[in-house]
Amino acid sequence: MSEYVKNGQLEQARHMFDKMRDRTFVSWNIMISAYSKLGFFNEALHLVWLMHHSSDVKFKEATFASGLSACAHSQEFIKGVQVHAMVLKFGFEVYHNVGSALLYFYACCYRIGEARMVFDLLHEENEVLWSVMLVAYVRCSLMSEAMNIFNEMPNRNVVVWTTIISGYSKSVGSCYEALELFKMMMRSEIHPNECTLDCVIRLCGKLHISRIGRNLHGLLVKLGYEFEQSVSSALICFYCEIENVDDAKMVYRGIVNPCLNNSNALLEGLLMKGRVEEAQLIFNGLLGRDSFSYNLMINWYAMNGQIEQAKDLYREMPAKNSVSVNTMISMYSRGRELDKALELFQDTKGERQLETWNSLISGYIQNDQHENAIELYTTMLKSSVSPTRSTFSALLRGCACLGCIRQGQILHSDLIKRAFESNVYVGTALVDMYSKCGSIADAQRSFAYISHSNVITWTALINGYGHHGMAYDAIILFKHMLEHQISPNAATFLALLSACNHAGLVNEGMRIFNLMKNLYGIPPDLRHYTCMVDLLAGSGHLEEAEELINNTPFVKDEILLIALLNACWFWMDVEAGKRVAEKIFSIYPNHPSACVIMSNMYAGVGKWGKNTKASSVVGEQKQKNPGFSWIELKTKVHAFTVDSNSHPYVDVIRSTCKHLNEI
Repeated sequence: MSEYVKNGQLEQARHMFDKMRDRTFVSWNIMISAYSKLGFFNEALHLVWLMHHSSDVKFKEATFASGLSACAHSQEFIKGVQVHAMVLKFGFEVYHNVGSALLYFYACCYRIGEARMVFDLLHEENEVLWSVMLVAYVRCSLMSEAMNIFNEMPNRNVVVWTTIISGYSKSVGSCYEALELFKMMMRSEIHPNECTLDCVIRLCGKLHISRIGRNLHGLLVKLGYEFEQSVSSALICFYCEIENVDDAKMVYRGIVNPCLNNSNALLEGLLMKGRVEEAQLIFNGLLGRDSFSYNLMINWYAMNGQIEQAKDLYREMPAKNSVSVNTMISMYSRGRELDKALELFQDTKGERQLETWNSLISGYIQNDQHENAIELYTTMLKSSVSPTRSTFSALLRGCACLGCIRQGQILHSDLIKRAFESNVYVGTALVDMYSKCGSIADAQRSFAYISHSNVITWTALINGYGHHGMAYDAIILFKHMLEHQISPNAATFLALLSACNHAGLVNEGMRIFNLMKNLYGIPPDLRHYTCMVDLLAGSGHLEEAEELINNTPFVKDEILLIALLNACWFWMDVEAGKRVAEKIFSIYPNHPSACVIMSNMYAGVGKWGKNTKASSVVGEQKQKNPGFSWIELKTKVHAFTVDSNSHPYVDVIRSTCKHLNEI
């Protein structure tokens, strides 16, 4: 059985295991460990369950370690806690392998508090746990806590240094700290290994620091790492990032026998810079293309609208994997070819990866087929596939678009069971969903549960306050955000300006608009200018609004001009309206919305002749589609137009609306 496992013949090993009458601890552990190492985590956990319930064989250290590893990789939090209970019951928590596996499990499930409790209990007896705890903090992007552990560690070798440097390099806004740590490491006379150099060279590319990257190139030549595969790939990526693809090609040509990783690194760099013809030459010259090579080309074709080329390459691909399938599903979804996306999805039955489920769910959401997305989610759960943060984020976005709060609440209860409520991505989606569905109190509670909120999370709640007319709350929250040292972005300022616009806070809006440009150096785009024009014009400051438009790079934009014309109509300023309308008609002759507004304005001041002329232009325009309303019944959203009798639940809807009106 062990030989079968070594040779990758898992089915034969399992067949022999199932035929055994008397299974020992060794036989159980061989199969559990094999399933766990090969990524079949559910099967590994099922065997752990069978061993516990239908066997007299006692658990040992290796069994617990394999079981916890499977729970960690599959993020099965509840099952992992159950295994932890068994660890405590049988007294195995003091074993080094089990303690490390426990710590790793909690870190993978982003339960850093529980991980720290395990560490505090065991670290004095287990030096390995120091490194595992460091990795746990790095994994959860808690770099200040990681630095505390790093500073307290009794022994810091090159692996420890590389872990902390890598953590800072991946943490937003902390990349320069990673470089400082690398300098400290060099001063400590700890020689970097290939992993350290790989990380720091890629970091130099990310930060576009040419000088340090080139110095590192010299260092790795001196240390003899120039032909190490990962380091040479990092060098190629570095030169591509600093827009020196020719030097990347020079590094590539200098490698005697470039491996596929080197070729793929250059291929990715060329595609990143849009040098497609050169990338095609590299790709066509590869003797042994792998799935990554194909996926790079397929993804580039798909993202750049070259659908037929992507399809041809996908058909040519000898061994299709989940990444290529997911790319094609996403491409078909963007192109509104959901029937083809569904066909690809159905072809993966039996080999379907979690990402494949997520790709089709996202496809349904993109194409406004939210109910199909919910149905697919239900099927996914029935297939014993555990959803991830991406699954919940996509589904909550669908609920927000539909205004379907009941379904959102059902999803909320599901994600609480799976310990995703504190996750920043899922938590942000919850805040957004509740805000758009009209429950700002639930949005606030969801915000409070997020363990480490980012700028997107704060912006989502600021946006929610704005939509609910709570402009002062939005401004106060913005101040709290700055106190937490979260730097705002363009979306944050748009949410604030929108909130000021809804509340008519002209002075506060101008202050925020100037703060955005002058203090944070964020150039306003069309949306920011539109908010400001709405705010100024809506408050009667028509001249200031007109002057603002004249001083923007979007002086001829239709949206801005119509917003100003609407305000002229509201304040019945015919002269200003005429100026704006003339500008619109010079760019967009017989613009229907402008004609309607001018017609209404002339009618309002009694100029019926001009009103008739404007109305005749409007009459020639195509009639616009009627608006519709919707109502949620039993977690489904039903849409209907005014006076429509075609909806199958028209009587129920009308009786419900009548009852609500009476209340």
